[in-house]
Amino acid sequence: MMSFSKALGAALAAAVALSATGADAHAIWFAQRSKQLAFIYGVGADDLDSVKRLPLVRSVAGYDLQYKPVPTTLRVAGPMVMVDSDSPVAVVTAVMDNGIWAKMPDGEWVKRTKAEAPEAVITTKNFKYAVFLAGPLSAPMPTFPDQVLQIVPVGDIPAKMGEPLKVRVLHQGKPVAGARVIADLVNDPDAEKQVTGPDGVATLKVRNQGLNVVNAVYDSASDEPAKAAKMEHEATLTFVLQHAPE
Repeated sequence: MMSFSKALGAALAAAVALSATGADAHAIWFAQRSKQLAFIYGVGADDLDSVKRLPLVRSVAGYDLQYKPVPTTLRVAGPMVMVDSDSPVAVVTAVMDNGIWAKMPDGEWVKRTKAEAPEAVITTKNFKYAVFLAGPLSAPMPTFPDQVLQIVPVGDIPAKMGEPLKVRVLHQGKPVAGARVIADLVNDPDAEKQVTGPDGVATLKVRNQGLNVVNAVYDSASDEPAKAAKMEHEATLTFVLQHAPE
């Protein structure tokens, strides 16, 4: 039988794990919808209202195989936000400013600052970043100017599900320790997180023979400490593995 002290420790650990979710639960990424590339906001299988959140998108950018910029925009198409570009893109990036959120004592997250919610357990200023790869990379991925937090593949991306994938998490272009990484936000959002060391590296297993959305979250000091206790940066790296020929 588990002792009281062990049970209490397990309960506290569970509470800490739950408190780490919430503001970092939702992210942005790109995925194909009816042969077009769509901008997605959500978590797991939940695609939330990206049209409503389009005003929060600070930037979108496209690049060719040589990582040269390609004019790229976002377009509302019914309930979806689609990507338009002047020519084919190999990489698409985006940034969303999701504002300041406060976690209340009852666990609810509300869009308020420290002053507006002095009773809050924590207040965070939240930014979302996304990098989409349309196919295999022709050269090592650079750091993109709009990506304050970025997930970069170390070496080639594997061709098969289950193979090891090494990634490095960069904050302001430098490897960062303490980033929390999972292999796939869409199909396994509750997976145990790996934490990067001083080299910023995490080694994952490719989860799907299809869409993969690697996710990383990193907390930094607040740039507005009077309004939020910390800044929370959340990044995705999206790629697709090809299935066998039909």
